[in-house]
Amino acid sequence: MDTYGLGGNEVRLDASEAIAEIPQNKTLLIEKLTASAPVKPQVVKGLKTIEDVFAHFQPKVDMQFEDAEGTEKKETLSFKHLGDFGLKGVTNQSEFLSDLTTEKDQYQKIMKALKTNKVLRAALADPASKAAVINAIKGLINELEQTQ
Repeated sequence: MDTYGLGGNEVRLDASEAIAEIPQNKTLLIEKLTASAPVKPQVVKGLKTIEDVFAHFQPKVDMQFEDAEGTEKKETLSFKHLGDFGLKGVTNQSEFLSDLTTEKDQYQKIMKALKTNKVLRAALADPASKAAVINAIKGLINELEQTQ
């Protein structure tokens, strides 16, 4: 059933909104990016682009990370453009997250080697050769620690 306004202008009921819906496979995260709320709202004129808004308000957030041993590390993340909100943008700002990413990449390389390297898999299947491989790795770790 169509609805008509004054003057006979047709108004469709299925008119689309100006804001697109978030797809079902996406997640929207909303976070306060400043330490404290403003005391009174501020009207800022002349900001024409998103970059202008970031440059004016300089949003940042203090983060507290905890490693596997339970040690806490504090870092401040700042946002200068929309790319800073993505995985790479946040990781590039954080030494802690960069270290975790490097560690994850190393584990993935090891897993790939274990899946594809038949000689290594055969060596790990035999208990005696597995012990030899573990001793060799421990030796390499000790050597690396001594050179630091």
